[in-house]
Amino acid sequence: MNRITVSPEDQLKELKRGAFEILPEEEMLKKLKKSFEKQKPLIVKFGADPSRPDIHLGHTVVLQKLRLLQDFGHEIYFLIGDYTAQIGDPTGKNKTRPILTSEEVMMNAQTYKEQVGKVLDMDKTNVVFNSHWLGKFSGLDLIRLMAKSTVGAMLQRDDFSKRYNNSEAIYMHEFVYPVLQGFDSVHLKADLELGGTDQTFNLMMGRHLQYAYEQEAQCILTMPLIEGTDGVHKMSKSMDNYIALTDTPTNMFGKLMSISDELMKKYYLLLCRRPAKEVETLIAGLNAGSIHPMEAKKSLASEITGYYHSEAIGKEEREKFEARFSKKQIPDDIQTVIKSAGTVALLDLFLELELIKSKSDGRRLIQQNAVKVNFENHSTDTLNLEKDQELILKIGKLRMLKLVGV
Repeated sequence: MNRITVSPEDQLKELKRGAFEILPEEEMLKKLKKSFEKQKPLIVKFGADPSRPDIHLGHTVVLQKLRLLQDFGHEIYFLIGDYTAQIGDPTGKNKTRPILTSEEVMMNAQTYKEQVGKVLDMDKTNVVFNSHWLGKFSGLDLIRLMAKSTVGAMLQRDDFSKRYNNSEAIYMHEFVYPVLQGFDSVHLKADLELGGTDQTFNLMMGRHLQYAYEQEAQCILTMPLIEGTDGVHKMSKSMDNYIALTDTPTNMFGKLMSISDELMKKYYLLLCRRPAKEVETLIAGLNAGSIHPMEAKKSLASEITGYYHSEAIGKEEREKFEARFSKKQIPDDIQTVIKSAGTVALLDLFLELELIKSKSDGRRLIQQNAVKVNFENHSTDTLNLEKDQELILKIGKLRMLKLVGV
């Protein structure tokens, strides 16, 4: 067992960086102090629903905190909800999640484990499946467990209350899901559970059931949902604004370079593995103007690409990017266009500058990947422009301009 050498106060400071909430924070500090004094690691739980096999950087927001706790010396339980995934959990979009077969769940779970290994030290990670204990429940066991919560408590979940008030169906099995997830904490005797802000209700259910089973209740740490490359919507595959862990190094680096300067600060907070103090200093420098956003963004893109492909490849991608942006490729007299920050209608802009003959001509160029932003393909006819952001637009082989937000 590794010794816990970082002070409880410093551990808490690192855990709080970028976190949405730690509940209750004073109780969390007490747990860390007790763990430090007795050199007994906390049992940290993270539940993964293997309903989808792919992981993107949005998922790693929580995984990075798990790795931090792992590095502090605490015991990580990466719980794959293979049993609960076959029940179905509300997605938060007023419909139930599709119920998967055990074969689909296990196939997704294996892929999930491989990708999680890019963040966690899997040699020090306890991977457990909740079917190992929930699968042994009898009907009577389930009824006794359900008796420890109430319908009123269930309706406090936002999604349930909205659907109830709108006279939309809520199926009985949906009430079972958070209770079983809560029992996972009882079974593991968890000290801390992590999740996204959309999981707060289920995480609190774990606390509630631990009280009911006369255990010391877990604390919970929730992380915010991170916006994707468009800077507007939550990172997701359906919005096509995600950066997958399986992206090629070039694509990963390019996508990271395409984010706004403001979103870059959030990525530093939530995705970077530097110490909290160093990140705070860097963000303060960006806000004060003493650190150039382009340099900071290249460093971030290189670091994150390095996490998932190797440090050497991250540096290589930075060098390749800088070569593409050399003066040999960008004319000294490049046309500069100043636009108000916000959504830029590219087809209107191109027509105004007489870069295209018609909007249909512009759409064709976009479809043919002939429109590039910062030398990366751009697939839509709009562009999100932040204040003080500079973007290089290339239309076709010869036409190029610099777009500056004000």
